[in-house]
Amino acid sequence: MGNKASGFQVGKNKRQSWISLASVWVGAMVCVPCLMVGGLLSSGFTLGSMFWVTLIGYGIICAFMCFMGMQGCDMGLPTVSIAEAALGKRGSQFLISLILAISCVGWFGVQAAVCGSSFSTMVAQMTGLEIPSFVSTLIWGAIMLLTAAFGYNAVKYLNYIAVPVLIIVLLGALFAAIFKENGLAVLVSYSPPTPMSFVGGINLAVATFAVGGVISADFARYAKNRGDVIKSTVLGVLPSGLAVLFIGAICSVVAGQYDISQVLSALGLPAIGLVGLILATWTTNVTNAYSGGIAVSNVLGLGEGRFKTTTAIAGALGTLLGAAGIMDRFQAFLGIMTSFVPPVAGVIIAAYWIVGKGRRENFAVAKGVNVAGVTSFALGAAVAYITANVVPFFIAPINGIIVSMAAYIILIKLIPVKAAVLQEEEGSYSA
Repeated sequence: MGNKASGFQVGKNKRQSWISLASVWVGAMVCVPCLMVGGLLSSGFTLGSMFWVTLIGYGIICAFMCFMGMQGCDMGLPTVSIAEAALGKRGSQFLISLILAISCVGWFGVQAAVCGSSFSTMVAQMTGLEIPSFVSTLIWGAIMLLTAAFGYNAVKYLNYIAVPVLIIVLLGALFAAIFKENGLAVLVSYSPPTPMSFVGGINLAVATFAVGGVISADFARYAKNRGDVIKSTVLGVLPSGLAVLFIGAICSVVAGQYDISQVLSALGLPAIGLVGLILATWTTNVTNAYSGGIAVSNVLGLGEGRFKTTTAIAGALGTLLGAAGIMDRFQAFLGIMTSFVPPVAGVIIAAYWIVGKGRRENFAVAKGVNVAGVTSFALGAAVAYITANVVPFFIAPINGIIVSMAAYIILIKLIPVKAAVLQEEEGSYSA
């Protein structure tokens, strides 16, 4: 008996260039929270130490992004669909899709709140007009989710336009920071006021894009081949990620704080800061709304035909959260993402790349709930949370990924599952 798929499969005729995918990742990395995390890292590290912390953190992200993305490319499916082998169709629908939906919606709220607050602050400084932050958050959140509702091509073209402008804005901010009064002297003599452990810094760096790494298949399903996935990931994430965190750190050191709206104002750049903030949050939030819409679709058992509706739901929830003050819990939110999102990737990678040997023909959807997969995810998430918050040990996201992978490899041999096989390019599963 046929088992209808979730309707998210992308055929070979719809694949895109690796440059378009890389532009999506650059647009996602150039965001206000990354600038703010750069400021947080600068309070605990010298700029030299911060380079290695960031390189290792983003290197970790790129590694599991590539594996997730290559599977998405092989199958033409997003994360919530490729998770159906490791966690079962129902396990993916009601557990992983819900976690990813909450994560994406939460990040959308963070970005919308930053944009709304900064927009109100800068408009007041430039014109004297007082706009309540929650009103600005609602307006910009609505604009962002409308863009995402038009799908991958809207995300792609927005980044083609916005990324070059963002690069100019950030370089302008960097130039102003270094040459503002004694900015260069301040950087040379800078000493971190609250030293942070090296491992703690890596954890924070990973947290900035943990969700992006796991949902990478949502976009990599449009890649033409595995090589394009690797090129777009490494060239899209590493250079831009390093640059953005460093610009955030430098600006914060010179201005004395990491609230980016205040930093840009202190540097005398309210107008250019306004343009940069809007574009940075816009390019990143369309990816959050896009993937949030896919996750919500899967939770509700809908296909991509209802994508605009579910994207509107995801974006609206995120906007309301932003207007309600989610930024007040920004660091706590990052901590939660560090613990619960990466183990999702661990289970999926183990199922496809180790148990399935990385072969498309070995991909089989587990009917119902794959107990081995769900248990492995729970173990990985628990270990990640404990080693991040209770008994600090090594790098929490890596701990979670390793434990969830190892547990799946062992448990899948002990707990058999009923599976259905994906039919070539038809977007359906058959028993």
